[in-house]
Amino acid sequence: MADSIIKAKELLAINIKALRKKKGISQEELAEIINLSSQSISDIEGRRTWVSDKTLEGLAKAFDVDIFQLFVPTIEGNDSNQTLVLYDQLQKLRADIKEDIDKRLDQFFLSEKSS
Repeated sequence: MADSIIKAKELLAINIKALRKKKGISQEELAEIINLSSQSISDIEGRRTWVSDKTLEGLAKAFDVDIFQLFVPTIEGNDSNQTLVLYDQLQKLRADIKEDIDKRLDQFFLSEKSS
């Protein structure tokens, strides 16, 4: 369990720094955008602290990504969008899950309607 927490901190730190640099903003500017101190951003990027749900939401919003994308490994050296390794697969899984839920809801409502 401790290893997975360390890995999550590492991925979050790497991705925040990469997304921040891609957006061309400093730690201070990011801190202002999400209403944190620049020291907090430094601590997150330095893997010295964890983040609250509210901070994760703020970071995702600031970078215009889904929260899960903050924890997905990136392909090193890919400057064109910092392509996320699992992004396409996760998007497909998300679509498949949504489609499955929609089908089940339709079946439920049709069976209720005919009862």
